[in-house]
Amino acid sequence: MTEFGGPEVLKLAELPVPIPAPGEVLIRVTRAGLNFADTHTRTNSYVQQASLPLVPGGEVAGVREDTGERVVALVGNGGYAEYAVAPQERVFDVPEGLDDGSALAMIIQGTTAWHLYRTAARVAPGESVVVHSAAGGVGSLAVQLGRAFAAGRVIATASGEERRALALELGADVAVDPAPEGLTERLLEANGGEPVDVVFEMYGGEAFEASYRALAHFGRIVVCGISTQVPNHVSTGSLLRHSRSVVGFYLFHCLERPGMFAEALSDLFSRAAAGEVRAIVGATYPLAEAGRAQADLRERRTTGKLLLDPSA
Repeated sequence: MTEFGGPEVLKLAELPVPIPAPGEVLIRVTRAGLNFADTHTRTNSYVQQASLPLVPGGEVAGVREDTGERVVALVGNGGYAEYAVAPQERVFDVPEGLDDGSALAMIIQGTTAWHLYRTAARVAPGESVVVHSAAGGVGSLAVQLGRAFAAGRVIATASGEERRALALELGADVAVDPAPEGLTERLLEANGGEPVDVVFEMYGGEAFEASYRALAHFGRIVVCGISTQVPNHVSTGSLLRHSRSVVGFYLFHCLERPGMFAEALSDLFSRAAAGEVRAIVGATYPLAEAGRAQADLRERRTTGKLLLDPSA
């Protein structure tokens, strides 16, 4: 990328193989993961501001050039490439039997879902949980973790019958349309007429407002994305009157605390090996079609984890 803008700013280019600095690892990339945040980076509207020129992409799966081990890694940027470098402490071995797509689904989306339960909302056994965008990368894993973490009723939202059917297959008790109009009422009905305890919210705008109104006393709404790019403002009076909480969660703050990220990823890898959770791996695009992949992701034409193949 040499400019910010639409998908057309993602242009294939020949660059030298990066040279790892001390404490870094060079990885031959077999798959690069796409995240919704990548579309914000493309327009420079993400939490972290970007600078140009830029090779986007924050996560890769591949092979360490020094040891030959299969790994997944958080690279910060530079992932949409044949080679990438990552700090040693952000490189993780991939367990035998786990494919690249599943490992990539766990490293950001999986750890996000894990920390939504354990760190942000601190979901207690039996509490009802609403998972928005339940057919997406984070949502599909969050639905499955509901049972693993002893949540009560798991209510999914997803656009389209096919995506809602997938959410039910993954373990949601009920799946509803996420359209903002009437969403509060649908969430209450899905919870047997009762307000809900926890909402994992990644839309923003009217969907946030509707979800907030569905919260019970002591309910928590966790903001883990703003896909509509419409911000919300909550009054302190409303928080006080209803004993509600609004919690923000940004995964990369976990990297500032030793062990916090690795613990989540290790647990997810173990659960995947035991069959408790499975990654929904969606389409794989050639590297040259990164723009189309991002457009498909942003327009919600996809399901599960999207990948780029540098060798295609």
